[in-house]
Amino acid sequence: MGSTASLLPIANPSAAELALLERYVGLRADPRRERNFAAFARTGLPHRRVEAFKWSDFRAQAGKPEGWQKAEVAGDALKGLTHTVIGFEGGGVRQPSQLPKGLRIVPLDACQAFAGAEENPLGALAAALADRPALLGIEISELLEAPLHLVFSADAALSFQRVTVIVRAGASAEVLESYLGGAGFSAALIEYELEAGSRVTRVIFQAASGPAVQASTGQVTLNTGCRFAQTVLASGAKLARLETHLVHAGAGAEASLNAAYLVGGKNHLDLTSHVRHSVAGGTTKQLTRGAVSANGRAVFQGKFYVARHAVKTDARMAHNALVLSPEAAVFAKPELQIYADDVQCAHGNTVGELDALQVFYLRQRGISQPQAQAMLTRAFLLNALSDGIGEPVLAALEASLDDRLGAMFAEAPV
Repeated sequence: MGSTASLLPIANPSAAELALLERYVGLRADPRRERNFAAFARTGLPHRRVEAFKWSDFRAQAGKPEGWQKAEVAGDALKGLTHTVIGFEGGGVRQPSQLPKGLRIVPLDACQAFAGAEENPLGALAAALADRPALLGIEISELLEAPLHLVFSADAALSFQRVTVIVRAGASAEVLESYLGGAGFSAALIEYELEAGSRVTRVIFQAASGPAVQASTGQVTLNTGCRFAQTVLASGAKLARLETHLVHAGAGAEASLNAAYLVGGKNHLDLTSHVRHSVAGGTTKQLTRGAVSANGRAVFQGKFYVARHAVKTDARMAHNALVLSPEAAVFAKPELQIYADDVQCAHGNTVGELDALQVFYLRQRGISQPQAQAMLTRAFLLNALSDGIGEPVLAALEASLDDRLGAMFAEAPV
């Protein structure tokens, strides 16, 4: 494998980074695994001096390895919506004995190269340390009548997974992903390759209890005429980062990236996305709405990159957040980087409080202040959840949102 110095070129490696190196050294030698780990080792655990992680310091929040203990697994809002459930529980993969027509699952023990490793340190870490299997390949070749559900609920101190989803030309599917904690430190890499004319609805539910540090990196490639819709409902953790990198590689593809977050307590949630329009005629619409209370912290980073020849691009981004207490904080960084003419691109960002007049209006109709605040917050967030999701999934997300709002705005005892 080489010397420790060559594998981890960090001046003062933390105890957490040394523990990750120890896990890597214990895995089967493979040049592709070595490349993935070397890409991670260029920065180590990302910290605030890395621009893309300036508000989400993984090196500081990872803590010491002795703190990476098993934690309680959070409840899953998407549980029971499908019979096709693939569970990642730390010690391997659990999958149904019978699969629907058009779905094939192939576990691979050999590590595979990760094309975006140098730009995605946490994705590179997941690719390097995923084991049993090193990669789970999923092929969708027809219309899936029921959703496919991936559940990440590791029962181990450390957990790393890598999944590749290939959607063949003309096929379509709804894929649910639940990130429920359970591990002290976890990282997952999910890659979607959509062939021409295919359609995918991706729904992400994130929750965690205890001092969990979570990272999920999504890599999405859209070919000609694809349709991709992503919706996220998240509440954060000690530190949770949901990262999406999407590339328009074929003309005429359409993407929507929607997210709603409700972060309270001392939780920290980071929603980061990078969309690259490489060819002409692509469309991206992104709407993120959130509310933060108590000592919660939320981060939104969104970037649209339009290449020189990507004319007729239509890309629009909006982030709107509510700050519900003086101790809460929201950090936002929307970006446009445009090198083509004849495009329509825009971004917007707002951070504010609930409208006092609207709260007063509801109070005058006999509604208590906590109930009024919960109603207004719910209406504000729902716009980001209602685009293209199947009715059962939408109802489950709304029910989870209502439960969280009820807890956040619980009335004081009389």
